[in-house]
Amino acid sequence: MTSAEHFPSTEPPPSADTCPSARGFPSTGRRVLVSGASRGLGRALAQAFAANGDRVAVHFGSRRGEAEETLASLVGTGHVLAGGDLSTPDGAHAVAETAAGGLGGLDVLVNNAAVNLPHPLATTSYEDWAAAWQGHVSVNLLATANLSHLAARRMIEQGGGGRIVNVGSRGAFRGEPDHPAYGATKAAVHALGQSLAVHLAAYGIGVASVAPGFFETERVAHRLSGAEGDAIRAQSPFGRVASPDEIAAAVLWLASPVAEWASGTVLDLNGASYLRT
Repeated sequence: MTSAEHFPSTEPPPSADTCPSARGFPSTGRRVLVSGASRGLGRALAQAFAANGDRVAVHFGSRRGEAEETLASLVGTGHVLAGGDLSTPDGAHAVAETAAGGLGGLDVLVNNAAVNLPHPLATTSYEDWAAAWQGHVSVNLLATANLSHLAARRMIEQGGGGRIVNVGSRGAFRGEPDHPAYGATKAAVHALGQSLAVHLAAYGIGVASVAPGFFETERVAHRLSGAEGDAIRAQSPFGRVASPDEIAAAVLWLASPVAEWASGTVLDLNGASYLRT
């Protein structure tokens, strides 16, 4: 599926004396793929990187019109659309190829695309339960793993290091009773990021994850009205939920040269609504 000429596969990792360091990884002008960027947090992520002077590949699954709105909102030039179904290996490969081809390579990958549909066990049929798990695993976990492989191998061949930032979730730690597959796959994304952080450090590639709590997007706006909204805001001692821009700012920092030493971290972004030690 992946052409061999793009990626080295037999050479040992570089030594500590020769591997790219934070000092050689640029802070701007990078080539960035953001998955799930048609709206919500993905749009905020794309806008943050574009405002930083980077060129962005805006991935979308089915919402092309909204992805075009995201693209049009980006400052600077050289941004591209990268549409495709990430739930299959071939689809993920096509997205990575489109992004890298349009940008001339990849320096940063932000794994943001995710499925989050309710499936409480007590009221969900077995057929629907199995389908929900399959859908969540295919997008939340396998697409993240596949895009990470495809992007990292390009970064290795380019030789200048890179960054991968995964959007995980507070739900990976506190549990998601109505969305168990979401919580489980996000926990797996955190673990995947830590495994890749150890493996890819030899190539100057930092890998980290963010674990946001509740943040306001179009998809969840209906939950923030009335009593449910009051209860959600009360989860944080600040009495509010996050904005997508706050999450995007943290991702932008984790993708920066100065964040190399944060590789392997899972950064809580939940307004003290869930504390862990």
